[in-house]
Amino acid sequence: MDDQKIIELYFERNEQAIKETEIRFGKLCFSIARNILGNEEDAEECVNDTFMGVWNAIPPAKPNNLTAFVCKIARNQALKRVEFLNRDKRSAALTVSLDELEDILPDDRYVPGMDDEDLGRLISLFLRKQKEDVRNVFIRKYYFFDSIEAIAKRYSFSESKVKSMLFNIRKKLKAYLLKEGVLI
Repeated sequence: MDDQKIIELYFERNEQAIKETEIRFGKLCFSIARNILGNEEDAEECVNDTFMGVWNAIPPAKPNNLTAFVCKIARNQALKRVEFLNRDKRSAALTVSLDELEDILPDDRYVPGMDDEDLGRLISLFLRKQKEDVRNVFIRKYYFFDSIEAIAKRYSFSESKVKSMLFNIRKKLKAYLLKEGVLI
């Protein structure tokens, strides 16, 4: 079933919408949650929460891109679960990924006029200007939290090439944000 028909089912409040969402996006949501949580049971629970989150969000939301909409909810559910499960300790992979971005993203204390949506738009604009393979590697690492090894395998790159690509794009992103007036 295509995305538009699934969205229509949500607007009709037809429970078949959840089943169709699970068929179409279940494996993707599970992959996102497992990458973040590192645990299949927690990932499965997160996927179920994702489908409930989509049910609660549509309507009123009418997403233009259902895949991105569902992935965002899955990612947010997994990050909330990490926070809940590890109040004092964090997943090592998640911590490393976020630590890598710490030096290039602004701190709310120092950028009072910049909210997450504004920053997200700037990063999206920046990524759209990058080569497709570089953009994909960045998204796999910092959005889906894939490991360097998994990214290298997915795109048939060496691990050192992936590390180099990530280093260079972080450097370019920092320069871009500074140029756009974002104080880091």
